[in-house]
Amino acid sequence: MQIITEYIKLSTSPDELYDITGQIAEFIRKNNLKNGQITVFAVGSTCGITTIEYEPGLRRDFPEMLSRIAPRGHYHHDATWGDGNGHSHLRSSLIGTSFVVPVVEGNAVLGTWQQIVFCEFDIRPRQRKVILQFIGETA
Repeated sequence: MQIITEYIKLSTSPDELYDITGQIAEFIRKNNLKNGQITVFAVGSTCGITTIEYEPGLRRDFPEMLSRIAPRGHYHHDATWGDGNGHSHLRSSLIGTSFVVPVVEGNAVLGTWQQIVFCEFDIRPRQRKVILQFIGETA
């Protein structure tokens, strides 16, 4: 059994989604991963990791949904720090910051229209890091 860890670095814009499925596939390929699982973890409390069909309609629907659930506005966090991103923290806690994807015979097990996406919920551009950590057997 092996543990292999790598990082994806992203320069993000507020309220944007980033398809990182290809980078995960490349991680599998270049490390000859065979069977196991990859934990995909977004470092930060105002971002998230999830899966959606990464197509134009859902790329609009997803942030609109979150705007209804946790709209921009005044939150107690904003009063504490004055940074105006209380809604960003709530969105992150709802979506979560990690996802586990199985690897079987050298392939990530995902549905036909299922992509893994990084979600930027913060109100300003950020330099982000996503940790990919595989545990399992290599080829």
